[in-house]
Amino acid sequence: LARSAVRLDLAGGWSDTPPFCLKQGGAVVNLGVDLNGQAPVQVFVRSCQDRHIVIRSIDLGAQTTIRSFEELENCREIGGEFSLAKAAFCLAGFHPRFHKNSPPSLARLLEEFGGGLEVSLLAATPKGSGLGTSSVLAATILAALGATGGLGWDLEDLVQRTMALEQMLTSGGGWQDQAGGIYHGIKLIETKPGLEQKPSVRWLPEHLLGPDTANRMALLYYTGITRVAKTILQEIVRGMLLNSHSHMEILFAIREHAVAAYQSIQRESWPSLCRAVERSWELNQALDRGTNPPEVAAILGSVRDWSAGAKLLGAGGGGYMLLLAK
Repeated sequence: LARSAVRLDLAGGWSDTPPFCLKQGGAVVNLGVDLNGQAPVQVFVRSCQDRHIVIRSIDLGAQTTIRSFEELENCREIGGEFSLAKAAFCLAGFHPRFHKNSPPSLARLLEEFGGGLEVSLLAATPKGSGLGTSSVLAATILAALGATGGLGWDLEDLVQRTMALEQMLTSGGGWQDQAGGIYHGIKLIETKPGLEQKPSVRWLPEHLLGPDTANRMALLYYTGITRVAKTILQEIVRGMLLNSHSHMEILFAIREHAVAAYQSIQRESWPSLCRAVERSWELNQALDRGTNPPEVAAILGSVRDWSAGAKLLGAGGGGYMLLLAK
């Protein structure tokens, strides 16, 4: 059994995305949260006698059975019900590309492993939520399979392997989603330039976003609008690769703002937290005009008199927003 939170990004999002983070390093402030008192992402693994892999999604009410390497490798369809889990099984060594001296068939490999596997997935947030659920789920599947296979992966390993998994799925993405979910609490996560992005974590006091304050003054609100992150990601990454001056200038500002937000939250000042979130929202809109579509602007406008800070979570355009009251 492996369980994870989802992440709420407060500052620094996009600075964790290759190629920017590979060249300049990244910095984000986010927090891992449960929803309604429960870990929203859960993965259950158990052995079975049959030499096959069963993957079932509790929230989608779907199930598939895998009996061959070819079926396992068919994981490149973005948005496919079981693409994440199939890719995670490959990375965990259940495919010849990731298994030294692999047996000729999946049935034989599972026989040597000690039996088949049944995996049940639960993600208690809607698709396109902006809470990093896909990356968190991928990391949680890897954690469960790593524990089952005795692979000894730590949290740092899971962050890096989740990035590799997303490259397998051609969805790309950075490291902040999985890091935000598997590292608890509110924190600043930083990486140095380089191909190996090793997260360094500095935790912050949780008073401002603890139950006594947050449950009275913060609201996680679902807009009902979804937006696929891959489409946004492709355009932003294109600007990075072209070394667009406007893109790069904003990305540097986003990374620097994450450190400033960390320092302001350290002071445990609610107005400072609100200003940090508001500035993050401004920078996100400067980077991508589509971040704040008219429907979202209308929602924010209707609560402007009561709001001290607000932003859409994730890549923007839809999903959940975080509202901080005056």
